[in-house]
Amino acid sequence: MSEEETLLQFPVDFPIKIMGERRDEFAQTMVEVVLRHAPDFKPETVEMRASRNGNYLSLTCVVRATSKAQLDDLYREITAHPWVKMAL
Repeated sequence: MSEEETLLQFPVDFPIKIMGERRDEFAQTMVEVVLRHAPDFKPETVEMRASRNGNYLSLTCVVRATSKAQLDDLYREITAHPWVKMAL
């Protein structure tokens, strides 16, 4: 899909929800991934929520996306990580 075929108008504030195993390093590791693709991301804005039984952690990161390619690359790296169960 080309830039013209996306419904998003760039730049846009785009929320990414990352769900994965609850580990001490999970949030910091995911923030590092996000920063590689969106250097202006502010880590202090991450919203964290543990699952009911505490086995999983969900992070919401709002990035200032400048292109579909940037978002695609970010999603690819996030979903390739072994701790990540899902990214929306």
